[in-house]
Amino acid sequence: MASRNVERLLNVIMTIGSRPRRGIDRATLFEAIPEYAAAATQDAAEKMFERDKTAIRELGLPLRTERHDLWDENIVHYRLDTDAGGDDLHLSEGEYTVLLAASRAWDDAAAGGAARRVRSKLLSQGLDADTDLLRRTPRGSVESLPVLTPLLEAVSTGSRVSFAYRSARGERTDRTVEPWVVGVHEGHWYVLGHDLAREGTRVFKASRIESFPRIGGPISHPREEGMTLETALAGMTAHEDRARARLRIEPYKALALRDAAGASLRAREVELPAMPRSAALRQVRANARWITLVDPPAWRDALASAYAEIARLHTGQADLARIEDAPVRRPAAIRRSTSGADHLSRLVSLASYVLSRGEVEVSQLAEDFGISQKELIADLQILFVCGDFATGWEQDLIEVTWEDGFVRVRNADALRRALSLTAAEATALLAGLAALEPVAGEEAELVASARAKLLARLGTAAPGEDEAEPPTDAAASPVTDPAADGASDGAPKVELSRSEQILDALHRAIREDRPVVIRYSPPDRSGTSVRSVAPRQVESSAGRSYLRADCALAQDERLFRLDRIAEILPEGTPQHRDDGAAADADPGPGSRPGSEARGSGGRLEEDAWVRLEGPAMWIAEAFAAAELRDAPGGGTLARLATPVLGALVDAVMEAAGAAEVLAPASLRDLIVTTAEQAGARHTGVEAIG
Repeated sequence: MASRNVERLLNVIMTIGSRPRRGIDRATLFEAIPEYAAAATQDAAEKMFERDKTAIRELGLPLRTERHDLWDENIVHYRLDTDAGGDDLHLSEGEYTVLLAASRAWDDAAAGGAARRVRSKLLSQGLDADTDLLRRTPRGSVESLPVLTPLLEAVSTGSRVSFAYRSARGERTDRTVEPWVVGVHEGHWYVLGHDLAREGTRVFKASRIESFPRIGGPISHPREEGMTLETALAGMTAHEDRARARLRIEPYKALALRDAAGASLRAREVELPAMPRSAALRQVRANARWITLVDPPAWRDALASAYAEIARLHTGQADLARIEDAPVRRPAAIRRSTSGADHLSRLVSLASYVLSRGEVEVSQLAEDFGISQKELIADLQILFVCGDFATGWEQDLIEVTWEDGFVRVRNADALRRALSLTAAEATALLAGLAALEPVAGEEAELVASARAKLLARLGTAAPGEDEAEPPTDAAASPVTDPAADGASDGAPKVELSRSEQILDALHRAIREDRPVVIRYSPPDRSGTSVRSVAPRQVESSAGRSYLRADCALAQDERLFRLDRIAEILPEGTPQHRDDGAAADADPGPGSRPGSEARGSGGRLEEDAWVRLEGPAMWIAEAFAAAELRDAPGGGTLARLATPVLGALVDAVMEAAGAAEVLAPASLRDLIVTTAEQAGARHTGVEAIG
């Protein structure tokens, strides 16, 4: 049941909006709306109406205040400006479709108001989506966090914000920040702004905010010129030495590094472009089984030391008593609630959506708005009791029917309008588009044009516009050039990279509903497999891109990470799975990042306990830790529920000693073997021969 506030606001909107030319005077409105008339005092009614006016304008409706009586300025009229339609984006069918796809990047149940309202407002536009394009548009996902709505609103309004924050080292502190940008980088949300306590620019990871942010007064430190989220993150490694690392790589392995170096699939010697030492060594450690770093010598020595430390940490039996002694860390209690503004936005959008189409099936309407049919019927029952309350003795209520399975709305022309996006809602859509961009393929031009219109809606100097910048790592984020197909305008064909060619072929296969043959490089064994797959969807999640496809060899649906698809092979190429193949598919959207697709194998049969220092806390997030405990003496103990064996080994190697597996013992032994073998390749003559 909706709150009385939502019903009152709907009645106010209907009562004002039913008089589009001259509107309604204040005195008549106050007599017509029961809550105003029943207020204890005139002052109480005035305050209630002032709050309602703010809510209506924040909803995106053009409420105007006018004085028509030249002799009496106290007579005020209110109307909804029919000439100021909310569809200020002027979207094409294709742009509207990709924005709908971008709105799916959010789990609106977890993310909060901005995520919930943005899809409702898009649907209120009254436009028709290209259903075939919507089916083919890639799925992207970004973190859905309840803290995002107040953070986005703080940026939009230029307000400071306070919250409890757990640092990378696991320390919980209270922070007050003047936020400049709330944006997405590699699938994760960050806040960039001025930290008042530390008197300097700081970057905060939104997933580590452990209280609902409180919005405070106006900011006093303006954003520095040229300061963006990307430049701030890059500045963290600006002091490091840079070099062109020379690597030995097993054929078909570390494909993203090969692409960055412009190397072939089988090349054993690869030279990377110049990059900071920490970035290069982290990528090498994450592929420790397949890569030997040859130059620079100092970097090779650092790798040998890191591998030796990993082996030392995992030699012998772990002290499991510290798990039992460690207190359980309670999860952050951050409220997830639907506000009246979210509900009101959906009610108005429902009416507008049905009015623009005449009638809509109950099941289709519920699916389009992402709610259950039970919730939909409850919404329709609210519309049924609302209307124009200033028509005389009887109220002129909205007419709603749904008994025959089709929803029809009549007598609600005041709601037949598109709702404008606020800055926070436009920013949420920009983040959704950023999640689509790495896998947009043939839809890249539509994504770019929709993004440009959102940025124009925000204004050239709008807060938060940087979060939609496409990722700069081309190897990890392949995007097809819109001009690559050719030549409607006679432009020369652009040469596509290997990863772009693969993405282009997969999008064509999805559009034409036909299978392709792929060579896939599995993460935990040498060699490759060749598979005929029927592509269904290209998806992205947390900075990774995946292909969801029906695999003929497995006779089941599988997820394949795009950066492990080595090449597209000619139709009819024989399929094969290398000896010992157990896990060819990858975790992806809809599954835990540390777990594999059903039936693909390679997963531990028991939970793993891992001790994490600050620099390795990302492992708890990446594997969706089932439980966290405060380790005696500092650090965090994380229980990972039946994680993928190969993925966890790679993560521990990447963490360079900041992560120690405590159990099971068999996994500790495997890590010792992996670390010792990698270390041997980085010492002595063998490493430089």
